[in-house]
Amino acid sequence: MGYSNTSVTPNGSDPFGRNEEVAKIEITVLSITFVIAVIGNLSVLVAMYNTKKKTSRMHLFIKHLSLADLVVAFFQVLPQLCWKITFRFYGPDFLCRMVKHVQVSGMFASTYMMVMMTLDRYISICHPLKTLQQPTRRSYIMIGSTWISSLVLSIPQYFIFSLSEIQNGSHVYDCWGHFIQPWGVKAYITWITVGIFLIPVFILMICYGFICHSIWKNIHYKTRKSVTEKACKNGLIGNSSVSSVSTISRAKLRTVKMTFVIVLAYIICWAPFFIVQMWSVWDVNFKWDESDNTAVTLSALLASLNSCCNPWIYMIFSGHLLQDFVRCFPRRHKEREKIKAEDSDSSLRRTTLLSKIPTRNTGSGKWRYLDSSPKSMLHASTSLET
Repeated sequence: MGYSNTSVTPNGSDPFGRNEEVAKIEITVLSITFVIAVIGNLSVLVAMYNTKKKTSRMHLFIKHLSLADLVVAFFQVLPQLCWKITFRFYGPDFLCRMVKHVQVSGMFASTYMMVMMTLDRYISICHPLKTLQQPTRRSYIMIGSTWISSLVLSIPQYFIFSLSEIQNGSHVYDCWGHFIQPWGVKAYITWITVGIFLIPVFILMICYGFICHSIWKNIHYKTRKSVTEKACKNGLIGNSSVSSVSTISRAKLRTVKMTFVIVLAYIICWAPFFIVQMWSVWDVNFKWDESDNTAVTLSALLASLNSCCNPWIYMIFSGHLLQDFVRCFPRRHKEREKIKAEDSDSSLRRTTLLSKIPTRNTGSGKWRYLDSSPKSMLHASTSLET
């Protein structure tokens, strides 16, 4: 694919061209991001497939968040990478509309799957009794509604974007959005920012506010309980104090820490992108040409890194996932199993040799073996006593 559709001015420059040096940096970063995101999220899915532990609700949310990040990698980062390589969109109109639809769907799915995972942690910490009421069914409803709502909320992309000339009479076509002037682009960017960033962040902050309050009450309760137990042992007060605060396990606290780090990484990666986008449409002095090499480019590249972060956060906070991933390599796994089998066989032979002691029956003059195992010795001692 070349640039045959672009017109050239007499001085040899493309009036609709780009900065090739910046394009090379973008292509390099997007390529690395795509490879790391795919390898990381596939590793998590393979590790969860091979795990021998019981699948929990948290594992279910992690699996679907990894799938959402894979959607972002294949249908947002990869098309953007191809777009940067070819510079213009080379494809039919329906492909342009479909790519734009799936790009935003992946953003919605990844964001709201993270929100649902945080809501699940909120219910587990702040309302533990509700987790006993069909928790798996509720989790599937939350996950299913996230995927469906992501597809529905991104439907406007079909009507906004299309393959069209970037300027009348230029004969240069690209997958561009068409907005009602002068407020259309402002409404679009604001809607995307509010729907994908501001509302989810607000929900996350509320959830973590309640979670932190419950954890603080739990720590306060445990501290007061330890002081009360010491006082009871010393006989200072009676053992009649009762608290209604339920204890929070270390496993739950670890999952809360993991979701918090995921949320923090999301905010760090996506906040600059949405800030620049809002700035570009609401500031009348903003010029895309002047900022194309700085704020816009850097914020877009930083946003694409979010799909790379989540898998490694899972691995760090769920140590067994890394071990489960190692089991995927059959050679090493078979070697370990072979070593274990050899150790087991040698131990069995050693036990057999020690437990079979040859003795001679004085009455019959024949040799026989006495089993010196604990069970046999118990029977022998019983028969001797009787």
